[in-house]
Amino acid sequence: MLLDVMNKNISLVQYLDFTLRLLLACVCGAVIGIERGHRLKEAGVRTHLLVCCTAALIIIISKYGFADLSGNSEKTMMGDRGADPSRIAAQVVSGISFLCAGVIFKQGATVKGLTTAAGLWATAGIGLALGAGMLPLGIIATVVVVLSQIIMHLLPFLNDKYLNTEFKITVRDDLSFREALTRQLQEWHAQVFENSITHNPDGTTTYSLALKMSNQVKREDVFAFLEHNSEVISFRQTING
Repeated sequence: MLLDVMNKNISLVQYLDFTLRLLLACVCGAVIGIERGHRLKEAGVRTHLLVCCTAALIIIISKYGFADLSGNSEKTMMGDRGADPSRIAAQVVSGISFLCAGVIFKQGATVKGLTTAAGLWATAGIGLALGAGMLPLGIIATVVVVLSQIIMHLLPFLNDKYLNTEFKITVRDDLSFREALTRQLQEWHAQVFENSITHNPDGTTTYSLALKMSNQVKREDVFAFLEHNSEVISFRQTING
């Protein structure tokens, strides 16, 4: 009986069409995930693939899954009438926010994962488009998302011109180094978000700084500054993004 109902409402050709949409959603999600994974982001290929494929599956179910309940299943399968597909699709848009929130976290003065969360949200939208049968739009959106990520990294502007950096420096002479460090940060146009100074029992002083620095400042520039300050005992730099 189940097979009779299935065959009556959804043909084999239509199932092949749905399968194509799901596979295409997997490919588009994976393409976005490859770019994210290449940059060692929290959500990579598997996450984006699953989000896009599942979104496509949900919109297919929402759009065609209730053909047996409608008055005219043939029109339902043609997309002319049937259950309102926007209801379940709307739940995807709001529900993906739960997953996106999981990749956003605060590390010191830095908030990470915003672009990854936005990418997951976009991936869900692409999955909905592919599942709804708007294949060209889904493919175009995939290309736009991937290219925008790549171009923004190659040609950074506004906030993307800056890197969130943490310095931890231990020095002997606190006063002279503090003056030199202040001058150097001004030359680098660095913004200090958090800082702490610890006076150690052995007489040394440790500076812990959370900075936003221009990505034009290279490691060689930092090393050159340290070489000109013999007071430095140890140095550690962490780049967060």
